[in-house]
Formats: sequence, C-alpha cells, structure tokens
Amino acid sequence: MSERMEAPYWALRIAFGVVPIVAGLDKFVGLLTDWEAYLSPLVTAWVPASLFMKIVGVIEIAAGAIVLAGMTRFGGYLIAAWLVAITLNLLTTGRYFDIAARDAVLAVAAFTLARLSEVRQPVGGGEAVRPPRNRAA
Repeated sequence: MSERMEAPYWALRIAFGVVPIVAGLDKFVGLLTDWEAYLSPLVTAWVPASLFMKIVGVIEIAAGAIVLAGMTRFGGYLIAAWLVAITLNLLTTGRYFDIAARDAVLAVAAFTLARLSEVRQPVGGGEAVRPPRNRAA
C-alpha cells in the first residue's frame, strides 16, 4: 500500500478499535447513553433489553479488540456487518433515522478498512498486488 494510504488505514484502525470497545464497555455501566432506548420492539419481544445489551457489549469489545490486534480485514468486515445490523435495528424503531444514517456511513467506513487491509496485506501473505499503471499509448 502506498504511503499516502497508511494514514487513512491507521485512522480507521484506531477508530474502529477504540470506539467499539468504549461503546461495548458502556453497555455494562451506562454512562454515555441509555442504550436500551435504541432497541427495536422486534428485539425486546424476544430477549430482555438488559441481557441483549450485555451480549452486544461483549461483541463490540471483541470486535474492537480484533481490529486493534491487527486482524483488520476480518475485523473491518465484522464491524461493517455489525453496523448494518444496528442500522436495521434503528430503522425498525420508527425513530432515530439520523443515527441509522450515521451508522450506515460508518459501515461503509469499516468496509473501507477491510478493503485497505486487503491491499496492505493480501490473504495468503506475500506482496500486495498492485494494479498496472495506465500509460498513454
């Protein structure tokens, strides 16, 4: 990966490592917000909100740790999928459409981290394959 892409890679890696861990920990202490308020009635009909939030917290902490540990390709895709699920949950509440839009954009950013990781270190190791340069004929 070119040096120009290293800064965006690291910015995304740090953001998608730290923020999920902080949000996940807050599912246990509730200092940032009332997370249960964002749950869809479709979810709370099946699982108690407090239990569901603790499960969510563990998943978020694990996802952030995966990214910080350097497994950014897998972690990026995991967080992107997670953010899509959060977006769908928010849409089914009938409220919080602004937050759903933000989380959809964050899912794209997490996907971008995964793709940058593939360019940075392709699956199977070895040298990253670079596209051929366009040369004027």
